[in-house]
Amino acid sequence: MIKVVSILLGVLVIAGGVFAWLLVKDKAPSGKSIQDNSASSSSSGSGGKTKSRARKKSPAKFSSFDAFDPDKAFEEGELVVVNAPSGFAEGARSLGFVVLERIQLGSIGMTAFRVRIPPRTKMGAARRSLAGRFPGAIIDANHQFDMSAERRRSRSRTATDSKKKKAIQSRVRAAIGWQKVSQSCGRNVTLGMIDSGLDLSHPALKGQKIEFKSFHNRKRRQGNSNHGTAVAAILVGKPSNKGWGGLFPTARLKAANMFEFNKTGKMVGNSIGLLKSLNWLISKRVHVINFSIAGSDNKVVRRAMSLARKSGIPMVAAVGNWGRADKPAFPAAYPDVVAVTAVGPYRSIYKKANTGNYVDFAAPGVKLWTAVPGGGGKYQSGTSFSAPFLTAIVGLEAAAGRKTDARGLRSQLARGSKDLGAKGKDKTFGFGFVERKPNCRA
Repeated sequence: MIKVVSILLGVLVIAGGVFAWLLVKDKAPSGKSIQDNSASSSSSGSGGKTKSRARKKSPAKFSSFDAFDPDKAFEEGELVVVNAPSGFAEGARSLGFVVLERIQLGSIGMTAFRVRIPPRTKMGAARRSLAGRFPGAIIDANHQFDMSAERRRSRSRTATDSKKKKAIQSRVRAAIGWQKVSQSCGRNVTLGMIDSGLDLSHPALKGQKIEFKSFHNRKRRQGNSNHGTAVAAILVGKPSNKGWGGLFPTARLKAANMFEFNKTGKMVGNSIGLLKSLNWLISKRVHVINFSIAGSDNKVVRRAMSLARKSGIPMVAAVGNWGRADKPAFPAAYPDVVAVTAVGPYRSIYKKANTGNYVDFAAPGVKLWTAVPGGGGKYQSGTSFSAPFLTAIVGLEAAAGRKTDARGLRSQLARGSKDLGAKGKDKTFGFGFVERKPNCRA
């Protein structure tokens, strides 16, 4: 009897093992699908626990937080051409190209063409074909740019979420130690920003001196206003007990949108939108331009930035959030641009910040309280949110008539910065954390 029971127990154990194996086998495809979807969500801006698990398993050599690859991000089948000779449009058409747009960028001093390459032609071959016919032209892909902000989802909050906290008129001012700086500081400054849309009905922006214009492709929908609303509020947000007060709430702001939704529903910003935005801001004679975006070294954009600097307008940009040391982010890495990285409350580097020789300064950019569309706010991180601190300081210098060439600004601001990391200028913090208080005579 005992022997029979033992045999039956053994059979049950074996059967249970087989059943468990079959269960795992049946669920395996579903588990793989979840992980794949997580990676896709990471690149499109979604978050959540699933994305976090996928990120931990990622074998990527650089930060898998953001799947944005600057070299592979461009408008499919499109080239941008400047410095083209007369008769370019006709010559391009004879090679099978379609001229989609001719853009007169008078304030920059250039004319740009957006062209579609011939059918069944690869981008490289199309570029070589045009360059062979027009050797003096500057030709590149219509590269896309990334917003330098963390894409993790977090709940939007209102004032009722923080009733027990002491009311602070401006949490961004508190982050950099400007609590005692007059609210009227910067009243004669005109700031410029190239970003996404704005929620001008948000309490932080409503009634502020803001002019907004969008330069998205009219055949596409304008991108959302999440990122731009946060950056604009950091710059000129209205002081209130909700903590949205900006660095210079009495300054003027000219805000240009370059982002749009493509046919797949992904929000993208490209070189054409950037060029149009830059041209408009120069025409508005802003004192400084903030770029909280990052992308590749596009030849056409490089040329435009060089010409734009001749207008005398200084430029400040975020170093990017790819977590990479091997790939500089542009426009921050251009020599005429002041590049800003992000640090936390204890001045430790933001873990996703890019590093490299082009990094100039560090400013607050980790868990900053920001405005979000719909009237709420949330804590966000990214080099996007550190760039406005330098933009405000540089804009004040420019409005006062002081020299604002990039080389001079670096030298000047370095004297008022706290060295962090390795002694002297380094690839992580640049010259260090900018402790300089604004000179409020402007």
